[in-house]
Amino acid sequence: MRIQRCLVAARKRFRLSALTVAALCCLGVSCPSAKAQPGAGDLIRTGNLVQDLSGYRWKLKRMRPGQGVVQGLHELPAADIETHVWISGRVPGDVYTDLWKAGVLEDPYWGRNSTKAQWVMLDEWWYSLQFDVGETLKDKVVRLEFDGVDYACDVWLNGNKLGRHEGMFSPFAFDVTDFVNSGPRWDKGRNILMVKLDPPPQVNHKVAGLKTPWFGDYWRDLVPFGIWRPVRLVASGKVRIDDVYVKPVVRDDGTAVVKFEVTLENHADQAMEIKMPIAVEGKNFSSEPLATEVQTRVEPGKQVVTAEIDVADPQLWWPWDLGKPNLYNATIEVRLGDVVHHQQTETFGIRQIKMEWNPGFGPDEVSFPRTVMLNGKRHFIRSACWGGPPDIFVGRTSPDEYKTLIDLAKAANMNNIRIFGWHPPEIPEFYQYCDEAGLTVWQDVIPLGTANISQEPPFVERIYREAVTVIKERRNHPCLILIEGGEEAFLRAADPVFTKGFLEELGRRLQQHVDLPYVPDSPLTCAIAQSVGYKPKEAVHALAYFYSMGRWLMEDWYRSLDFPIVPELAITSVPSVESLKRFIPPDELWPPGPSWGHHWADLDRLRMQNFDCFGDERTGSLEEFVNATQDAQGTIFQLAVEHFRRAKPRCSGVSLCHFITYWPDMKWGIVDAYQEPKRSYEYVKRAYQPLLVSLDFERRRWKPGESLDAKVWLINDTYQSHQDCVVRLNIKNSDGAELAVNEFDVASVDEDSSLAIGELKWQVDATVEDSFVVSLSLLNADGVVLSSNQYQLLIGDQEQARQRMAAMGKTRSQANLEYTYGNYYRFFPSMIGEGDASSDFADGVPRAGAFSKDQP
Repeated sequence: MRIQRCLVAARKRFRLSALTVAALCCLGVSCPSAKAQPGAGDLIRTGNLVQDLSGYRWKLKRMRPGQGVVQGLHELPAADIETHVWISGRVPGDVYTDLWKAGVLEDPYWGRNSTKAQWVMLDEWWYSLQFDVGETLKDKVVRLEFDGVDYACDVWLNGNKLGRHEGMFSPFAFDVTDFVNSGPRWDKGRNILMVKLDPPPQVNHKVAGLKTPWFGDYWRDLVPFGIWRPVRLVASGKVRIDDVYVKPVVRDDGTAVVKFEVTLENHADQAMEIKMPIAVEGKNFSSEPLATEVQTRVEPGKQVVTAEIDVADPQLWWPWDLGKPNLYNATIEVRLGDVVHHQQTETFGIRQIKMEWNPGFGPDEVSFPRTVMLNGKRHFIRSACWGGPPDIFVGRTSPDEYKTLIDLAKAANMNNIRIFGWHPPEIPEFYQYCDEAGLTVWQDVIPLGTANISQEPPFVERIYREAVTVIKERRNHPCLILIEGGEEAFLRAADPVFTKGFLEELGRRLQQHVDLPYVPDSPLTCAIAQSVGYKPKEAVHALAYFYSMGRWLMEDWYRSLDFPIVPELAITSVPSVESLKRFIPPDELWPPGPSWGHHWADLDRLRMQNFDCFGDERTGSLEEFVNATQDAQGTIFQLAVEHFRRAKPRCSGVSLCHFITYWPDMKWGIVDAYQEPKRSYEYVKRAYQPLLVSLDFERRRWKPGESLDAKVWLINDTYQSHQDCVVRLNIKNSDGAELAVNEFDVASVDEDSSLAIGELKWQVDATVEDSFVVSLSLLNADGVVLSSNQYQLLIGDQEQARQRMAAMGKTRSQANLEYTYGNYYRFFPSMIGEGDASSDFADGVPRAGAFSKDQP
């Protein structure tokens, strides 16, 4: 079980941003005069001084709703130590993790413990922090900044009510200049911050777009909440930077201009004449510094100041498979005479995003262009839905884990990650790591898994404001290339006309603040979406094989799909035996006990996909079953992905569902909750090679003596061509004995291409008993392997397999008529009164039917 290290373990409690000199004094801050960059003269820097309030110094206390104020918790004196006996907590974090660490809760991830923790979300929780400010903050503007609270809170500082906030994703701040205590004596500089968390919302449609959904077939009904992002105290001069939007534009002649929109806030009661110098230089490459300066008059309140810097030889930001992810830093200062009131550094990349129509689809089939042209080159999207954060209880994760996962995504040859509308916009480190790794991001801006929301204008306006806040916080990241509004919102839309207007207006609001392509919903191909004007070929959520399992064999299903883009491609598997032991009680490991069902193991479908892949359900032992589910998931992903990639450029991208999982479950991820890649990860890595040799065959089952007819394809997503190559193909039986070899000469592998280069015709050897493996390698003129691939095909009767799958599907469908999809009791005969004592373990723990009773 992972306990997160402090998000700021390596940071000091006070820090100054990039160009400010820090002096740490006891528990406070001071800032003496300092020399600026050469040539800037003598500058006095008054800000920005940042005291990070993150860490384990927080305390929490449970109260019945409304009773905290009645009891006067918000009035506790700053110098008292009463809160020292409260439960220790951590910010950023969540309530459940703090209670688990304190021993109040059993680990909610273990077995079915999450059902025992539901009482937590019925009460309010008070978080307190005592902190000192050791330096007098005279003539400074002091703000208390919250990056995110899930979901609703009230805030007091030193007994003063600062205000209330609702909405998980929007940062908020309070001017505490008149309330903060500061000074060199501890009794003068001691402060107490109190944050009351409301019980979390219990009905999603009342907070859709404002909070991460806590339902769906990868979580149980336990609503997360907490102070989930950092909190800080910031002191600056009277004129401060509120927001910076960096807008690079690539010109037709190859030069670029970087446009700046800087929102300044003047806290004084009179206008001020300021200078705003801006300096730009390469962050991860060497470059000559570029600079400009704006002089302007700033009236009290907020106003936007613009500036531009020309870049004669821009180093463009590219995804890793097309070039280098070059990044720049821009440092903006606000100066009044020789006094620097505030400064801020933003990282950005210079890149151009345009959309083109997918060839082959007419205006009666699609409404939106779906091909991403990045810096003028086609960016075929090889993606996976993120499935995060790494833990739904955010207190259990850390930025280090994000870095590991981004590295794993890149190592799997992904060039994109999709954050879809069941999961939250991510923390800044996620986008930073994607920027640095050269992974693009396809973002549902806020989680809108439903549009069945209140149509009252004030509520709808809240959603728009939340979404705008989210996009403004992330818009400088060059990795962000596509944005969407809803996620399957039309599939359940009670009022499709309202839903269309709501999502289209959301896009209009967003595109006032960011220059990125927008699509209202995904996939937009259902009957409800079509009833309001969307077209039948907009996109496909390739989920039907799983949810309608038994209707097709895998190859019959994926070969029927022809769409311009695939935002979701889904199939499930079970984590490794080692991972299972970390969340399934020992007496439920094998045969599967109820904790499997609680963690969303659909045991019928898992057996069926094993049969489809191997001709056998593979239920003889725990390890055999687990490995088979992962190999089946990998096989289905590989074959479907290659089908879509061969359709390039008609198809412009595919995203698996999912890459990771945010708790230990038996569902979609190819990397489990403990960051362990499943066996399916390797299949995806193979299918996502930027340069791929691929075999196209109509079916996986063949009889001895039949002619296996297949086509050899080469798919190249890069802009590097290769001449005088050869494809080597061999066929081996399951024991590794070679049955056949073949070679195909390839004069040229063109850049950005997909082409069939040869045909395989092989009479299936009569000696093959169960399966055979076809392996392919693409070699260049020097004999270097550029791509390799392999497939397992079966000896069997395709039509008989179809009939067997159909019969299994009929049985599964009948069970679903009696039990809802999420009701896992149907897998355990004794839980529904259909079993006897022999179907249970000796201690009475139910076990699943249709599995070997041999213990692991």
